[in-house]
Amino acid sequence: MKGWLKNNIYLHLPAFQSRNFRLFFGGQTLSLSGTFMTQVTISWLIYTQTGSAWLLGLNGFLQFLPTLVLAPFSGVLSDRWSKRDLLIVVQVLGTVASLTLTTLSFLGLANFWVLIIFSIWGGLLKGLDMPVRYAIVIETVDNRDHLNNAIALYSAMLSTSMLIGPAIGGLLLAKLGANYCFLYDSLSYVVALLTLISMRLRPTPSHISTSGSNTWQKLQEGFSYIYNVVPIRAILLLLALNGLFGSAHMALLPIFASDILKGGGDTMGFLSSAGAIGSVIGCLYLSLRQRVLGLEKLMALCPAISGIGLIAFAISRQVWLSLLILAVIGGAGMLIVSCGNTIVQTLVEDDKRGRVMSLYSLSIIGTLPLSSLIAGSLAQYIGAPNTVIASGIICLLESIWFARQLPLLTSWIKMKTNLPNNLSEAATH
Repeated sequence: MKGWLKNNIYLHLPAFQSRNFRLFFGGQTLSLSGTFMTQVTISWLIYTQTGSAWLLGLNGFLQFLPTLVLAPFSGVLSDRWSKRDLLIVVQVLGTVASLTLTTLSFLGLANFWVLIIFSIWGGLLKGLDMPVRYAIVIETVDNRDHLNNAIALYSAMLSTSMLIGPAIGGLLLAKLGANYCFLYDSLSYVVALLTLISMRLRPTPSHISTSGSNTWQKLQEGFSYIYNVVPIRAILLLLALNGLFGSAHMALLPIFASDILKGGGDTMGFLSSAGAIGSVIGCLYLSLRQRVLGLEKLMALCPAISGIGLIAFAISRQVWLSLLILAVIGGAGMLIVSCGNTIVQTLVEDDKRGRVMSLYSLSIIGTLPLSSLIAGSLAQYIGAPNTVIASGIICLLESIWFARQLPLLTSWIKMKTNLPNNLSEAATH
């Protein structure tokens, strides 16, 4: 029975045949669940301590601002040096920070300013490791034919972490307190560090020289490459818009949990993890797909689904209905990210992968500081529900815009995958 189950998993999810990918998947799932748990816990503590929507938005802004600055440089580093070694360094730094926050929390010293400082520190670590984690996926699979499956499973890993972390965090907040949320994060870092050390990756050639002045030149090359390849540019722009407006509600969840839905820490945890349920379903669907062609159409549809969902979430006053709507929004949002990841990772040139994926990460995370700040500021004046409704309307407009880019995207995918195509020359100019 065990052998039959193993063979079926390998048949339908072939990326798990690679030992390195299994280690990476398990360790990062646990580590990221702790990271998301800490994010939710800090947001909840800040809002319960201050009661300010603006400070809640400021926390989100400061949390993601370092990612905006560091992500492009992290991509250059990942094209130059060992991605595994870079991740190990970040995990060590994360372990030290998490243990420090845990200690301060148990001592009763985790006040507003301490929480803000560790939000910023978490953003620094995310800016360093997020592009590297995206780029290292290709090195963890032994068979290049399994790459699409590995990319989809990586997206599922993110979604699973977003589900596990806030859900457990909500329960820990309600039953034991924030101290144990931070303790969970500390232990998860240690496990992830051990799995990275256990990985044995084949050495890959360095494409970037080690001169300091060359860093700026190669960074510029990455920007130029993305700007000139119009389909990649369109995908990253959609991801940026989705991060700016499609995720604005995440910064306001403590307000919905406490003031609108009249719940506590457990409600906050459930709201934070609800979106991940839809994300996991969407990513499992992608993991079973064999073709890249067609994902671009799914990317055009999902912003419309998110927009309708955001408007419905803003109107809802029932916890169960809000959870259901957030699951739909989460699934649509993750499909945008995962489809974009699969298309770009499959078709980008290897010597530019790290830099392109750093800017891909920047498109997803880099807009969140501004998103959180705008959402918190607007909610202070027009209320959280009206802010989310406005975000939903903009998402509907995003869907219309991206749908107009589909002929060019389809042409480019056909050209890169050697499918019949009459418009291949239009893909770059």
